[in-house]
Amino acid sequence: MIVRVRAFAQLREVFGAERRVEVPEGAAMNALLSVLGEESETAYRALFGDDGSLKRHVILMRNGKRVNHAEIQEMTLAGEDEVALFPPVAGG
Repeated sequence: MIVRVRAFAQLREVFGAERRVEVPEGAAMNALLSVLGEESETAYRALFGDDGSLKRHVILMRNGKRVNHAEIQEMTLAGEDEVALFPPVAGG
């Protein structure tokens, strides 16, 4: 199945602004993140820490709703879902 991925700010430089990523039917959010992280060492380091867990500061949204990191293993994606990746946001 195809999931639309949009990346912003520094993550856009790593993953591109928008793309379609193929994952197995019924895949969970963590499977999509693994596919993205496997693209390169830079991609992996952008998403995951030394212990292999998703970096706490990475903000995820699915179809416009924020995703809690505790949900990524159980959250099943559907075809044509949109997942957005944001780096930490700071105001000024």
